[in-house]
Amino acid sequence: MPTPQYRSNDALATVGERLAEQGIRYTAARRLVVEALEHADGPRSAAELHEDLRPEVPLSSLYRTLSVLEDARVIAREHAADGVARYELTESVTGQHHHHLVCIGCGAVVDVTIPADLELRVESIIIAIAERAGFAAAGHRIDIEGRCPSCTAE
Repeated sequence: MPTPQYRSNDALATVGERLAEQGIRYTAARRLVVEALEHADGPRSAAELHEDLRPEVPLSSLYRTLSVLEDARVIAREHAADGVARYELTESVTGQHHHHLVCIGCGAVVDVTIPADLELRVESIIIAIAERAGFAAAGHRIDIEGRCPSCTAE
């Protein structure tokens, strides 16, 4: 599966600034969650984050932290084909636009960056669809569902 193409070296600082603007403390637990998401190869579930961050971030604190970061619009909740909520840094934090490959077999979600020429074509299709419905498109996200190499081999 593709490796992430968009990770920002200053995501921690960007999140800190966004939280400060909203009067939200940037606790150690929040920093650890942001750092874990920054280094992940795609959206992560609360269970996956808990596995990575315990014992530093207890499960109850993790759920509160995810809620605060989501409300502050520095992380986004994604829903995979398996129904599990997964979290990732928002594009406004990473500075890079991307889409997802979602495995309908195992539920894995992987970030994918579409080459610029294809992204322009996708963008024009999105705008055309929105305009036909009288809607002004402000952005888009695409989840491509299928089977990952591991599930295809089974």
